[in-house]
Amino acid sequence: MSNPDGLLVDIAAMVESEHSNQMPLTVVVPGAVITGRLAPQSLWQERIAEVLAASEHLKPFATLFTTPDPAGADGPPTAARPTHLHLHLARILQGSYGLPHTGGMYRIAIADISSWTVGDLSYTDQ
Repeated sequence: MSNPDGLLVDIAAMVESEHSNQMPLTVVVPGAVITGRLAPQSLWQERIAEVLAASEHLKPFATLFTTPDPAGADGPPTAARPTHLHLHLARILQGSYGLPHTGGMYRIAIADISSWTVGDLSYTDQ
């Protein structure tokens, strides 16, 4: 989407301002359908930093994800409108499977989303 959907930006801004990570969302980007739960960028970065810090080989990269919010840790949320979605428990839907099975962490540019729906899509064997 060259002109990001204002409603999607508003949803992302609400998730950021309320620090909620329960909003289920499915998005379509070039080459993939991704489903998961929106998370505030700060919580998403914190989780990525934890995973990287636990790895001997990737530990040095963890500091890249612990950079404080531009407003400061004690300041109000930044007024800038979100440009990316941060999904956790996310899966790329491929056929009848979601990859990874347990869900991953994805950062998606809102401008790249061609369509979306509220809800976490899953498949069942019926």
